[in-house]
Amino acid sequence: MRRSGAADSVLSRAVRILAAFGPDEPALRVTEIAARAGLHVATASRLVAELVELGLLSRDEDRSVRIGVRLWELAMRASPTLSLREAAMPFLEVVHGVVGHHAQIGVLDGTEVLFVERLSAPGAVINYTRIAGRLPVHASSSGLVLLAHAPRELQEAVLAGPLPRYTAHTITTPERLRRTLADVRRDGYAYCAGHLHEDALGIAVPVRDREQRVIATLSAIVPNDESARAVIPVLRAAARGVHRVLAGPGNRTLAE
Repeated sequence: MRRSGAADSVLSRAVRILAAFGPDEPALRVTEIAARAGLHVATASRLVAELVELGLLSRDEDRSVRIGVRLWELAMRASPTLSLREAAMPFLEVVHGVVGHHAQIGVLDGTEVLFVERLSAPGAVINYTRIAGRLPVHASSSGLVLLAHAPRELQEAVLAGPLPRYTAHTITTPERLRRTLADVRRDGYAYCAGHLHEDALGIAVPVRDREQRVIATLSAIVPNDESARAVIPVLRAAARGVHRVLAGPGNRTLAE
């Protein structure tokens, strides 16, 4: 849908062009970009050419367009999750070495979990997350941990909104979600058997900064069976390690 008026600035158009790309479609034709961004093809073509010249987009030999290395460089240089990732990676690698399947770091962004890192093994159980991918907070273990420690206004907004079903085990009622959030705060972890896929089980624990604020999660995705409970102490120990690093001198947190 095309937009007009003061809100449709050159900057907003450029942002919509960049947002047209996704993990499953990293390369697009200009016509596809125009349709997704709600722009005339001529406008999209001109802006794409400028973004290519700046290095924010790049062209393949077949003239399709993808995100440029320069954009990745700028994002990594000033990323608010960079210190978190650097602090967590050694511990995430230990978790992955024990779990074998998937280990990941998630942060809250609106009503979704944004995954800033993931380690996976060949032949691992199915996992819908990916780096820079998102999941709704009500349906994932990371999301439940983050929501359980989020401001009350956000909790109530999620409770009042739609809670889409992914499997027969997904939380789809406000009453069950409210009970689950209380359980997460009491137990110190979220345990989601088959909430996104029947074969997968997610476990997440909170990561706290020096002020004890929950700023992220460490989670593991493993096969959906009772042996998964052995992962909980591994995740907890890793989260304590990340907290010690983040609480050390010279470290800034996402909340700051």
